[in-house]
Amino acid sequence: MRRLLVAGAALALILLIAVALISTGLVGGGAVGATIREVFTGSAGRGGAATRPGGASAHSWTDAERGLIASLSIDRLPPLPPDPSNAVGDSPDAVALGHALFFDSGLSPDGSVACSTCHQPDRYFTDGKVLANVRDVDTPRHTPTIVGIAYSDWFYWDGRKDSQWAQALAPQEAAIEHGGTRTAHARYVLSRYSSEYEAVFGPAPDLSDTLRFPAEAAPVEDETALAAWVAMSEADRGAINRVFANIGKSIAAYSRRILPGRSRFDDYAAAALANDGTRMSELFSPQEAEGLRLFFGDGQCTDCHNGPLFTNGSFHNVGLPLPEGSKFDQGRSLGTLQVVEDVFNCLGKYSDADEEACVELRFIKIEGEELIGAFKVPGLRNVAETAPYMHNGTFADLDAVIRHYNHAPPAFPGHSDLVPLAFTEEQSAALIAFLLTLSAPADAPPELLLPPEGSE
Repeated sequence: MRRLLVAGAALALILLIAVALISTGLVGGGAVGATIREVFTGSAGRGGAATRPGGASAHSWTDAERGLIASLSIDRLPPLPPDPSNAVGDSPDAVALGHALFFDSGLSPDGSVACSTCHQPDRYFTDGKVLANVRDVDTPRHTPTIVGIAYSDWFYWDGRKDSQWAQALAPQEAAIEHGGTRTAHARYVLSRYSSEYEAVFGPAPDLSDTLRFPAEAAPVEDETALAAWVAMSEADRGAINRVFANIGKSIAAYSRRILPGRSRFDDYAAAALANDGTRMSELFSPQEAEGLRLFFGDGQCTDCHNGPLFTNGSFHNVGLPLPEGSKFDQGRSLGTLQVVEDVFNCLGKYSDADEEACVELRFIKIEGEELIGAFKVPGLRNVAETAPYMHNGTFADLDAVIRHYNHAPPAFPGHSDLVPLAFTEEQSAALIAFLLTLSAPADAPPELLLPPEGSE
């Protein structure tokens, strides 16, 4: 009897521990976690996928699950909020000017580089390269899409800019991107787009005096251009900065119009919300439905990839391998320092925002282990069309991404936020099948997806 009591107590303790692990989410995804859940809850994973292997039953969802699915739908995407730092962000005239500037390779000294060189509309505004490269010289990072980023608080992989217009300025002077200087860009725009500029921003400054406004002057690494910039008066530097900022604000007004389109998943989400099993079966295969179940269930993907844009907009270290010959990229830990020092940030004199509107910048977290090697969580809409993946383009396809998440190696330096998925091949294939349902063309007026009529 005593042995039975001891055995019974031990079993009760095991059950108690198992229930606690399940309820707190400490039982992870993958085969092991699924097995534990199946034993103690009668289902494989939080979605109960094992009881619904295929057919119409694959599209059976609880009320809570339908709510989760609906939360990811583009139907839940709110209207685009204004950018308080850019007073012309929604001006049609600014959109037209920004459209022209986005495709204008004249914003580079040799006439070879435009914004559209890397952000190509027919590639979902990416370039398909491992690392951005415009003159046979690799930049440090992969080109992210601009589709839907108007909803973001931070820009670039490391968040070193806090507005679309500030982000649009940095490549203009980067030696391995456009490679220009702000005086040259200001002079070019005011000469070629004088009437368009003044229609948006009012009278332009007179930059004809080359003694006051050198042909090439900017706070860049080039010693000659830097010396010329330092020699300028503070007022003249301010006049150039104002025009330069307005160039960025025009480009931002254009890129704000490039939004994600409706995908097959969004139609499925509407059917799921209506509990229309017939329509769900028409839209998704059982494998795709299983992938969706894994996405918000055992995969816990929605911890980071949530909301209608499939991103929480935050920064994470996911323990990526360091490509041979490359240096460790500090990511967010350096980006925070850069954004607070940026003359074009939300709190700067060229911003149109009141200080109270710059909430993200005012309360930015400057340091912490979690920032080391952390990069912005990309949205997953159209992810099938934007390979390669990660900030350094290290993974050629989605299979490679899932393999990395399955193993979740430790990060060094820094701390990885991943927990191994340990998915089977079938589960991995189902998850990828679901991700493919997020593909859809960008939602923008057709004319904005092509160079302006009559442009070179």
